[in-house]
Amino acid sequence: MELIPYLLTHIKLTPAECEAIDNAFATETFAKGTILSRPDNHSKNVHFIEQGLIRVFYYFDGKDITHYFFDENNFTVSFESVFFDRPHPYGEQALEETTLRIIPYSKLDALCNSIPAFKDYRLKVSLQVISMLSDKMISLQFQSAEQRYKNLLNKFPGILLRAPLGHIASYLGITQQTLSVIRAGR
Repeated sequence: MELIPYLLTHIKLTPAECEAIDNAFATETFAKGTILSRPDNHSKNVHFIEQGLIRVFYYFDGKDITHYFFDENNFTVSFESVFFDRPHPYGEQALEETTLRIIPYSKLDALCNSIPAFKDYRLKVSLQVISMLSDKMISLQFQSAEQRYKNLLNKFPGILLRAPLGHIASYLGITQQTLSVIRAGR
């Protein structure tokens, strides 16, 4: 969904506010496989995904690990870079052709200060991201690999058609071999 129609499903905005928000965000489309940012980046941009799928990843002991997937109608930001002025440990990659709306955080902050409903929504989105990451941490600590797999399919029903199995296994914290065993048991 495009940015403005999406926002209007969550908050009330005047036509002038919609225009200000729409004009502040650039639009860019990226090919499948494009690295949008590398781990340890200093990006100060906020992305809204209008179309496509992004994986957030990092490197550990020379391995590429998928931290999270974000699909349409989600915002992403290099949290550590924006808020703490330090390298953000995660990179982002487009797993399919992806259209983003992009805005520097400083511009987003100025918009939020002039549009109260948008400011309130920014807080809501931030809290949703914290909740998603908390849920992932709890799942890794307390759920079996099969439970994590089922939860992933509930959260991202089409993920098996959109992301390589290696990235899915990595996200789940299991090997591709274990993922194959789980999938065969369905």
